[in-house]
Amino acid sequence: MTEQQFERVAKALADPRRFAILERIASTPELACRSMNECFPVSQATVSHHLKELAVAGLVESRREGQFVFYRALPETLAAYLEEVRRRIPAAAPRQERAVAARSTTTTTNRARAAARAHSA
Repeated sequence: MTEQQFERVAKALADPRRFAILERIASTPELACRSMNECFPVSQATVSHHLKELAVAGLVESRREGQFVFYRALPETLAAYLEEVRRRIPAAAPRQERAVAARSTTTTTNRARAAARAHSA
């Protein structure tokens, strides 16, 4: 994931209404734009703006069928974003992953200490 895409996804997810729209889209295989206008108490233009930001971030994609537009979530983008967060902030990794990483670091540190003691002896 590029730095630019990471920032776009972070921005898109930071807005509560946008996040709610993404949740609604992700709850179904595909959702008509018209349905979203009925779900959220904002103007159609506001919903369209949020959808555009989600699409630019790569979190949703649209397809047109006649005069209707349908949206579907792109879970692979969210997965890549979460992986990048875990890489950048190790504390965000699941507890099991942190435990494995801590054991690995401890083992490496202990080996380095043992090597240093052996070298100085």
